[in-house]
Amino acid sequence: MKEIILIKDGEIALKGLNRALFEDRLIKNLRNRIGDLGKFRILKAQSTVAILPQDEVDFDEVSERVSRVFGISRYSRALLTEKHFDRIAEAAPDYLRETLTKAKTFKVTAKRSDKTFPMQSPQICAALGEVLLEAFPHLRVDVNDPEVTVQLEIRDYGACLHAGQLVGAGGMPVGTSGKASLLLSGGIDSPVAGYMMAKRGMQLDAVHFESPPYTGERAKQKVMELARILGRYAGDIDLHVVPFTHTQEEIKNRCPEELFTIIMRRFMMRVAQKLAQKNESDALITGESLAQVASQTVKAIACTEAVCEMPVFRPLIGMDKSEIIAVSEKIGTFETSILPYEDCCTVFTPKHPRTKPQLFAVENAERALDIDALVEEAVSGTQTERMRPEF
Repeated sequence: MKEIILIKDGEIALKGLNRALFEDRLIKNLRNRIGDLGKFRILKAQSTVAILPQDEVDFDEVSERVSRVFGISRYSRALLTEKHFDRIAEAAPDYLRETLTKAKTFKVTAKRSDKTFPMQSPQICAALGEVLLEAFPHLRVDVNDPEVTVQLEIRDYGACLHAGQLVGAGGMPVGTSGKASLLLSGGIDSPVAGYMMAKRGMQLDAVHFESPPYTGERAKQKVMELARILGRYAGDIDLHVVPFTHTQEEIKNRCPEELFTIIMRRFMMRVAQKLAQKNESDALITGESLAQVASQTVKAIACTEAVCEMPVFRPLIGMDKSEIIAVSEKIGTFETSILPYEDCCTVFTPKHPRTKPQLFAVENAERALDIDALVEEAVSGTQTERMRPEF
């Protein structure tokens, strides 16, 4: 018995003449995601991508990884047999036993993409239904609302039998919408923001600001772990770790305390933007949610964005904390995000931050700083490491 995976590619079907480009990227991402598990043949035909193992593999792990690849709306684990009805009828009861033993009603559908197959679709449905009723006499046929729909697809490379579809990750294949740099802290929000933009097809870089000795090695390791977990969905992520201690100390010593957070975030955006340009990213991504904290009011966000020359995506802007937490739990970052290791944003938080800063006041306060020198120092000291997905 040989098991394969059949993939339905969702939104890609809407891409018209560009569809092949999106499908090719999806196949490339699939190869990258499962390539270490064994040898696979990946085919695309008739609006379906098929993954055919060429040797023994951990098929549960293959299926789990496929479930996290963006660009897939639904997928099925299917039995691949010869295109001969006797072989299909012989294999079907064993392959479907666990599913059909638990069900009370079923129906059979057939798709005959290979028109050389001698039986018409209605004949296939009737004949296979008879085989399954004989094997599972407790079943009855219900063509309107069955508990299980058994599907047989006759394709060029064989007959594919499955019983229902699993929900995929949705979205667009990573890499089809350009590349963006994610400002990745150790908190709950930023990994979720990265996940949501990767789902829309963006390849991710990540920028993290560290402030030793105020932040420790465990805080850095926490962020590296978050990048690896996020990589289950986004693929490999280059993590750029920025030394930020001197910049923060300069702001603390030379600028009004109530403006510290806004000025700090403006520097983060300046540095992240310079790194993004250096690494050919097209945009920045932040985990800001409107009114969640003092630096995320409308006026504070306006002051922060004033230093940017490229698009800034804020996919969480209209979400509340419970919604963000729900996504973080779903993608597996929540438990790591709540580990008690502080990042550079929390250790320098002022007691009474300004919630409605005026841009002219912020720019006036920044005149006490050598902006270009501080940005260049941070960029030149940045260390980069590629984070591989952690499965």
